[in-house]
Amino acid sequence: MNTELLQALNILEEEKDISKETLLDAIENSLINACKNHFGRSDNIKVIMDRETCDYSLIQEKTVVEEVEDDIMEISLEDAKKLDAKYELGDIVQIPVESKSFGRIATQNAKNLILQKIREEERKVVYDQYFEKEKDIVTGIVQRYVGKNVSIDLGKADAMLTENEQVKGEVFKPTERIKLYVVEVKNTTKGPKILVSRTHPELVKRLFESEVTEVKDGIVEIKSIAREAGSRTKIAVWSNDPDVDPVGACVGMNGARVNAIVEELRGEKIDIINWSENPAILIENALSPAKVISVMADPDEKTASVIVPDYQLSLAIGKEGQNARLAARLTGYKIDIKNETQAIEAGELPEDYANMSTEMDEYDESEE
Repeated sequence: MNTELLQALNILEEEKDISKETLLDAIENSLINACKNHFGRSDNIKVIMDRETCDYSLIQEKTVVEEVEDDIMEISLEDAKKLDAKYELGDIVQIPVESKSFGRIATQNAKNLILQKIREEERKVVYDQYFEKEKDIVTGIVQRYVGKNVSIDLGKADAMLTENEQVKGEVFKPTERIKLYVVEVKNTTKGPKILVSRTHPELVKRLFESEVTEVKDGIVEIKSIAREAGSRTKIAVWSNDPDVDPVGACVGMNGARVNAIVEELRGEKIDIINWSENPAILIENALSPAKVISVMADPDEKTASVIVPDYQLSLAIGKEGQNARLAARLTGYKIDIKNETQAIEAGELPEDYANMSTEMDEYDESEE
């Protein structure tokens, strides 16, 4: 038994997750390659290897001839008879080859071939490991800034968080642990190239899946996400179980679940609304926290006209138009927002609507 080789292969298999079979194939190929360097050709060389004990032998096959013209491929009848008297012309003689007889260059080339295969397999193992995490979140450790990019240690591989995928204003410290969304994993000759992001909307979705059991189990679905990284995110949720409140499940007891996600996103505000198949209701929910008087939605044109109370117009539009912009992305509708005064002037509400609204408010107060 080739104990040392077997032990080395077992260590490589355990530590680097490279299969013993792959390594044995590499050794066989390196031996054949060494024979080619030593003899000038290897088409008559056979490697016989016991996969259990790792014992191996090299055999050179030569044809018995009357007169030798190619001493690599042929052997004379006289020489063949010296090995075994039974050999006749045309027979194939198997001659053992001592690998110790290989020259320094042949040995070095064989060694390099094995090392190259190990490196290739290492890269393949790491690539496969992170390719499985594509479109998912990983936890990484901040190493250092490289220009405006950030080098992240993911364990068995490094990733680069580019400036475009960073949230504006976020600053990282070395050794800090952060969660990242794996956008893409590419296989290169230098190992896997992993593109990660802190701005991708799917990062928020994956964080909810890891934090909210109902989302992970599929009871609550995240139907749509609109995000302006570092500032605000709106998500629309739907429950497949009538007994489960989707918004409540995502918020958690005393806001524990959503607060954990907000903390990971460093204070980014998150609005959670109920999804509806009715576009008018969905748009009304999406414009939350603003109150809405009416919504006229055109599903064919994907446009909607929304009327809000005068005092709610700035809230509905949001700072620099953010609330309306996120609502439009969330619903997929182009939303035109008017206050009640503009709607009355445009004839979309009756002229005495303001008086009617006041009377209704007074009626509500008296009922209370």
